[in-house]
Amino acid sequence: TLNEQQKAAVMHTQGPLLLLAGAGSGKTRVLTHRAAYLIDQEGVDPWNILAITFTNKAAGEMRERVNQIVGDGADRIWVSTFHSTCVRILRRYIDRLGYDTNFTIYDTDDQKGVMKEVCKKLQIDTKQLKERTIMGAISSAKDELIDPLQYEKQNGFDYNGSRIAKAYREYQATLKKNNALDFDDLIVKTVELFRADAQVLQSYQERFRYIMVDEYQDTNTAQFELIRLLAQRSRNLCVVGDDDQSIYKFRGANIRNILDFEKVYPEATVIKLEQNYRSTQNILDAANDVIRNNIDRKDKALWTDRGAGNRIHFRPFDNAYEEAEYIASDIKSKKYQGTSDYGQCAVLYRTNAQSRLLEESFIREGIPYDVVGGVNFYARKEIKDLLAYLKTIDNGKDDLAVKRIINVPRRGIGAASVNKVQDYADHMGISFFEALQRLDEITAIGKAGEKLRNFTVMIQMFRTKLQHGTLEDLITDVIETTGYTNELEESDDEDAEDRLQNIDELISKIVSFEQEREELGEEATLSAFLEEVALVADI
Repeated sequence: TLNEQQKAAVMHTQGPLLLLAGAGSGKTRVLTHRAAYLIDQEGVDPWNILAITFTNKAAGEMRERVNQIVGDGADRIWVSTFHSTCVRILRRYIDRLGYDTNFTIYDTDDQKGVMKEVCKKLQIDTKQLKERTIMGAISSAKDELIDPLQYEKQNGFDYNGSRIAKAYREYQATLKKNNALDFDDLIVKTVELFRADAQVLQSYQERFRYIMVDEYQDTNTAQFELIRLLAQRSRNLCVVGDDDQSIYKFRGANIRNILDFEKVYPEATVIKLEQNYRSTQNILDAANDVIRNNIDRKDKALWTDRGAGNRIHFRPFDNAYEEAEYIASDIKSKKYQGTSDYGQCAVLYRTNAQSRLLEESFIREGIPYDVVGGVNFYARKEIKDLLAYLKTIDNGKDDLAVKRIINVPRRGIGAASVNKVQDYADHMGISFFEALQRLDEITAIGKAGEKLRNFTVMIQMFRTKLQHGTLEDLITDVIETTGYTNELEESDDEDAEDRLQNIDELISKIVSFEQEREELGEEATLSAFLEEVALVADI
C-alpha cells in the first residue's frame, strides 16, 4: 500500500531521517508502518519506540492506527504529545528539581489569576503594561529556554523589560510555592531535569532508542532541545514535517529546526513525500505556484494521479462587507437553483470577529444559519469552579484554586478576610490553605473565622471520603455539600439550565475516566484525572 518514497522512509531505521511530507502525502501512514517495521522486521522492542505529536487528537489517531497495524505490543509504544510525554517523566522525577510529584498543571485562566496577583504585589500598572503582554513575553522566553535571570540580563536595561523580568521572577516563585507548573514549564522543566541529572537522562536515552516526531516544522527551541537530548545517544531520530506548512511562528515555532536539520545531523538522510492523495492537480498547481515565491524553503512539488479536477474560482473584493454580501447571495442562489440546500453550505473564517458581517448578511437575506463553536468546555465558570474544588482537595498548595472557591457558592467570606489570610501566608512562607489551618494564629480575623474554619473542615472531610470512595462519589458529594447546583436551580439566569447540563457532562467525564482506567487495570486517582483534564483543556 506504500509508494516508493513512503517505503524508503519506512525501511530507513538507523540514523537521523528528515521526512519532508507535503500536504496529504500520507505521513501518518508512514509513521505507523515504520513503527510496525521496526518491531516486525528489525526486532525492536515496542518499549524502545517513542512517537510524539502536537495534539491529543493526532496522538489518538496515531495510537489507533498503530494498534491496528502493530497488534501485540502496540500498547508499549509511547504515542503522545510533547506535553503528555513530559508530564509522565516529571511525575516520576520532578522531586529532583525541588517539586512534589503531585504538582498541579495551570491552564491559561489559572496563569491569568497568578499574574493578576503578581502585578498587584509588584505595583505594576496593568493599564500601561497589560497582563497579557507580560504573560506573552514570559511564554516566549520559556519557548527559548530563557529563565528569569537570563531574561533580566537581556532586557533589564529597558523600562518595560525590567518590569517584565521582575514579574517573570515573581510568577515562577508563585508557581513553585503552589507546587504548580504551566504548560510551557512542562517542557522547560523536563529539559532542566535532563540537563541537571545525567542518570535520569541516560535512563530515557536507553529506553527511547527510536524516536519519531510529527509536525516538526512547528517545534520551538525548547522542544528541539528536549528531542536533541533524548536522541543524543542512539541518533535514531525520524522527524516529519513540511516547512511550507509552518504557520505557528506567533506561538514560538522555530522554522530553523527543520531547515537546519542537516546542519545539526550532517549524516541525516532526507526523503521527500510529494505524491498527494487528497487533492486534484489544479489545486496542487495553484498551491505550488504560490509557495514557490517563498525563498527560504526546501524545494518540493506536490503531484497527484487523481486528475486535473475542477478549475479554481477566484474572486477579489474591495472590503469585507462586499465579501459577506456575495457569500450570502451565492448561497441563496444555490438554494433557489436547487443545487444545494442551506444545510450543505459552510463558511470558514479566520477570526471570530469576521462572523458579524456574515451573520448580518444572512439575516438580511433570510438565510438560517448556525455559528459553530463557543467557549471551551473547561473554561466555563461552573466547570472551573468544580475543578478548583477537586484541585484543592488534591493539592492544598494551589493557592489559586483555593481562593477561587473559598466563597463559591457564597458563604459570607469577603476579600478583606482573604487578604488577611494571604498576608499571614506570605509572612510565614506557607500556602494559603496551610494558613487557613492556622486561623488561631491570625489576629483580627473577626467573624469570618468560623466561616473559614467550616470551609477548611469541609475540604478535609472531602479528602477523607476520597480515600474510601470513587471520583464520581467525590464530585457528587462536592456538588451536594456545597449546594452548587441548588444555587443555579434557584437563580434567574438565562443560562442556568445550560450550566447545569455542563455539570452533568463533567460528571459523565469523570465516570468515563474511571471506566477507562479500570479497563486498563490502572488506578483512577484524582491527580491522574486532573492531569488529563489539564492536558485536554488547553491543547
